[in-house]
Amino acid sequence: MKVAIVMFDGVQALDVAGPLDVFAEANTMLPEHQKYKVSLVGLRAGTVTCSNGMGLSVPFGYADLDTQWDLILVAGGPQLPDDHQSTDFLTWLQNQAKGATRFGSVCNGAFVLAHAGLLDGKEVTTHWANADRLAREFPQARVQPDKIFVRDGRLFTSAGVTAGIDLCLSLVAEDWGHELAVHVAKRLVVYIQREGGQSQYSPYVGSGKEEDPVIRKVHRYVTEHITDALSIEQLAGAVAVSRRTFSRLFAKYAKVTPSVFVEQVRVDSARKLLEDTDAPLKTVAFKCGFRSATHMRTTFSRRLDVTPKQYRQRFRGEAGKESWAGNSAGKQVSFQGLGGLSAGVGA
Repeated sequence: MKVAIVMFDGVQALDVAGPLDVFAEANTMLPEHQKYKVSLVGLRAGTVTCSNGMGLSVPFGYADLDTQWDLILVAGGPQLPDDHQSTDFLTWLQNQAKGATRFGSVCNGAFVLAHAGLLDGKEVTTHWANADRLAREFPQARVQPDKIFVRDGRLFTSAGVTAGIDLCLSLVAEDWGHELAVHVAKRLVVYIQREGGQSQYSPYVGSGKEEDPVIRKVHRYVTEHITDALSIEQLAGAVAVSRRTFSRLFAKYAKVTPSVFVEQVRVDSARKLLEDTDAPLKTVAFKCGFRSATHMRTTFSRRLDVTPKQYRQRFRGEAGKESWAGNSAGKQVSFQGLGGLSAGVGA
């Protein structure tokens, strides 16, 4: 199977190395005629400088070979590759996608596909930090911001950085079965299928600078009164605006309803306590305004697709690890189906 990984200057090294290593490990178990034949393809042959300063040798420019690739993946990087959209390149990408068995992107490589018109009418994802921009600039794409990876027909798109590994493991499983994909996951010491979506990796609501001072005040008020049963009238009164004005400002700047905003602040407060303390789940729930530990669990499962206990196991800091030593809840999470291997991965 002929695979092309398309890359540009400023590419995230792991967007390239992750897929490369998945296919390389799979090749160790495949006969010669079934191996993945992976090529790095750039705008031109030469050296591509990654965002971390590492140089990668790219033997081919996209126009150098008269090859129809079976699988083509466009890698992304910290800087959106918006300055690489020459007409010739986009035409080449369109033609390759038409003839490929599968095509897709890692991280914000999705923007390159979008510029080529390959995301129109498709369900897609990208790095959580760029999902809103992708949806805004390419409204015909149906962006799923919380997915680790998404398949829509022949199109595969993934979230940021290590999510390219998740994506390629799914491709190996599709090609050669679950057992081989599990073998590759064991060798790379990663999840065969990680739990939860991108929301568990994204920053807290209050970590950025909200555009409107009213929203900033609301965030501060909710944080200070997090255990209260907060109503829209109470929030509007706290910032001295009418309910109508309050609703309009929220629709414009927060882009969620006040009740959703309050719930997100509660989830974020609980995330912080779960990361930094060994407080029992009931205590965390009470301190963050949930009706009960069960209510907090239900909210976490709906919003993050993981339970509070799973979140704590995955993200608890060193202090929490020490205080939970010897407690079964503080043990490292084992990978189901990976023979007891355990390790952590990011998005």
